[in-house]
Amino acid sequence: MAVHATGAARDEGWLAATDAAALTVADALAALGGDPQGLTPDEVRRRRDRVGPNAVRTHRVSAVAVLARQFRSALLGLLLAAATVSFFVGERTDAVVIGVILAVSVGLGFANEYRAERAGAALHDRVRHVASVVRAGRVETVDVVDLVPGDVVRIGLGQVVPADLRLIEAHRLECDESALTGESTAAVKDTAPVPPGTPPDDLASCALMGTVVRAGSGVGLVVATAGHTAFGRIAVGLGTRHGETEFQQGLRRFSLLLARVAGVLTALIFVINLVLHRPVIDAVLFSLAIAVGITPQLLPAIVTASLAAGTRALAARRVLVKRLVCVEDLGNVEVLFTDKTGTLTDGRLTLAEALGPDGRPADPPDAAGPPDAAGPPDAAGPGPLLAGLLANEAGPDGADGNPLDRALWQAPAAAAQPVDAYRRVAVLPFDHQRRRVSVLVDGPHGRLLVTKGAAEELLALCVDVPQQARDALDARLADGGRVVAVASRPAPDLAGLDPADERDLRLAGLLVLRDPPKADAAGAVRRLAALGVTVKVITGDHPAVAVRVCEQLGLPVTGVLTGTDLARLDDAALPAAIERASVFARVSPEDKARLVRAQRTAGRDVAFLGDGVNDALALHAADVGISVDTGTDVARDAADVLLLDKDLDVLADGVTEGRRIFANTIKYVLMGTSSNFGNMFSAAGASAFLPFLPMLPGQILLNNLIYDLSQIAIPTDRVDADQLARPAHWDVREIRRFMLTFGPLSSLFDFLAFALLLGVLHAGPTEFRTGWFVESLATQTLVVFAIRTRASPFWRSRPSRPLLVAALAAVAVAWLIPYLPVAGPLGFSPLPPLFVPVVAALTVAYLGLVELAKRTLFASSDLLRPPDRAPGPAGPPGLPTPPGPRRSPEASRRRRTHRRAGRFTTR
Repeated sequence: MAVHATGAARDEGWLAATDAAALTVADALAALGGDPQGLTPDEVRRRRDRVGPNAVRTHRVSAVAVLARQFRSALLGLLLAAATVSFFVGERTDAVVIGVILAVSVGLGFANEYRAERAGAALHDRVRHVASVVRAGRVETVDVVDLVPGDVVRIGLGQVVPADLRLIEAHRLECDESALTGESTAAVKDTAPVPPGTPPDDLASCALMGTVVRAGSGVGLVVATAGHTAFGRIAVGLGTRHGETEFQQGLRRFSLLLARVAGVLTALIFVINLVLHRPVIDAVLFSLAIAVGITPQLLPAIVTASLAAGTRALAARRVLVKRLVCVEDLGNVEVLFTDKTGTLTDGRLTLAEALGPDGRPADPPDAAGPPDAAGPPDAAGPGPLLAGLLANEAGPDGADGNPLDRALWQAPAAAAQPVDAYRRVAVLPFDHQRRRVSVLVDGPHGRLLVTKGAAEELLALCVDVPQQARDALDARLADGGRVVAVASRPAPDLAGLDPADERDLRLAGLLVLRDPPKADAAGAVRRLAALGVTVKVITGDHPAVAVRVCEQLGLPVTGVLTGTDLARLDDAALPAAIERASVFARVSPEDKARLVRAQRTAGRDVAFLGDGVNDALALHAADVGISVDTGTDVARDAADVLLLDKDLDVLADGVTEGRRIFANTIKYVLMGTSSNFGNMFSAAGASAFLPFLPMLPGQILLNNLIYDLSQIAIPTDRVDADQLARPAHWDVREIRRFMLTFGPLSSLFDFLAFALLLGVLHAGPTEFRTGWFVESLATQTLVVFAIRTRASPFWRSRPSRPLLVAALAAVAVAWLIPYLPVAGPLGFSPLPPLFVPVVAALTVAYLGLVELAKRTLFASSDLLRPPDRAPGPAGPPGLPTPPGPRRSPEASRRRRTHRRAGRFTTR
């Protein structure tokens, strides 16, 4: 959208990014009435009232909208219309019965879906996405939806840009704009205006809403928010529903399969009834009732109720999910990339020893350090611990800085170091490319450059490194120690610092820190392996340290790749290399994200667990981003799942819960295909030879309602261990195969019941309908105990108590209805005494035959237990061969846009 800059600002209160990018910073500020010191609170409120919240979604739950969705089914609408016509042409009793049953059915669906919607909204209320904004000269943290045009926002590594920004400052800033352009290469940003008419893909002076900061930092002026941004327009265009997961796609394909079957059989039944010269209104009502009966009306409610129950179960295990579908995503996880520190280890670094340049302990620590052997005494530098405290980004009180820096200050010998004798002049902060931090200090021996960083890289910048130091480094790394080197040199001519100044250093020594493995981590790793989740360690530490920790935990090391190794691999070769390796060391934030993207491209469902700023890019890239409640703000904001305890055991709980939900949903699907399809086929056959309707429309709907009520308990069912052992995925072909096996089997017993009712018991229309009603409800409800497990029901696999009670109660109600006062209006009559044992015998025989057929069918089916996969050609034993991609790049991109849009949400 191209508008004149000042006109847009004056008339609408915002500025298109394409226009703002062509303005100088001063002109952009003037056009929006902004100020580098930020807006005042009164001005923020005025602009918020004018342009609205910075939101593209709402999670407000509308009872009216949920109720309206219950009537989306065209079949329900047609049936209601036909019942209304029936009422006015004289069939009032049937019409009222149908109307009441429909009302109860709709109410049941409404109650379940409304409860699930409220559970999803509650998750949004517990999660807050924030931005750092300058207002009235002070830096504040505010909710992203509260940003307005004219705000001045700070952005940094791993953060999602919260609005369209005209950059005021850019420090090596790069943004991942794939959410908008599909281009994976990072866009380099600066503050220089671009020529007017520059395409949106090339707005170097703007950071666009929904993109991710891949490197550097910046400060920007908010020029557009919400739907006025390119990201906002895309998110609004995708609709309010979240992008379909593979699970949801499977549900949709299954529903379409049943819809096609229902369409064919409904038309067939209608034609049969017309050919037999039955009243048109009866034929319509009967056909539509049969069609409603085969439709899995409660399937969405069962799924959402299961997911909502899953979030509650995970919350009790101290796992917070941000969206309902995150529970399902956890169940699908096949590969987990996890950081080492704090997850596999205790996360409490302690200084174990300080070694001098000769590789021997610097004990007791020397305040000024040993004199430089290659120079005069006045060229002496600080000792190893003192150098580590000087080149440090944490304060003496342990505030700020990384865990390593804080560990140095907490060392017992730190208090004796003469840090106060040095004055810091300049600092060159740590970054993941250099892997070191340098400071310029004035001290007792003049101005010094002091550097601390990754030992093997820092030693390469030093002169005359003793071999003893290299030997000591190798020994400590092999033993699992985390080692950093410290070095210094005189720098009397330096006034500031640049990476080029880090040269010709003299080694001051090595600092060895320890972070022992967690006591319970080995058990958690074994548990994840039993769940079929391949655990891969990804760390910035030295490879030897990571390998040693893996060995201590019993985690197989199948190969090691470093950041240098990854740089040599192109994107085509990377997935195969990842399959062969289980440890990735000395990697940058971009390396982590690249690893995750490569595994996803190979068709794997990938989770990433991390809690630092350098993990944010990978968290955004993963199918499931997992962080911890004590992690950095950026990591927590990027994650889909928050662990209140940094413990792999609770993550295993999440994976188990997701798979349990999938398994129970499959049970409902199998119930529907075996029972509903069989009933429709039976109705079609009975209509062809009976001189009366085999069951009245109201009776069919009542049968369906009682059956559905019993199925509400399925989400509570127990799941066998072998069903949780591997991630499972939809296979409509297997479901079709199941339907074509058990559907006809169900119909066979229906026809047998018909023969007994008509030929042996000489049942009239009322008795026939009553007998089939009772028999069909008993068989289609009790069959759940056979198909819920591959094992022998009750003996080796017991159902949950709610499911047992619900199924037995449904059968009991079906048997009682013919003897209650409502039997007459419903078209039932009490069954003769001989009917009861006959129907009971049929039911028992049917369940026995189903159990036999189940064992044959499940022996070659993946429905209730995914089979063990063969090891890949180059992978470790038990590692599944990666399947082909299950989702298209465009579908994946749409899903990520939906997920990212969730942070710009209001109540």
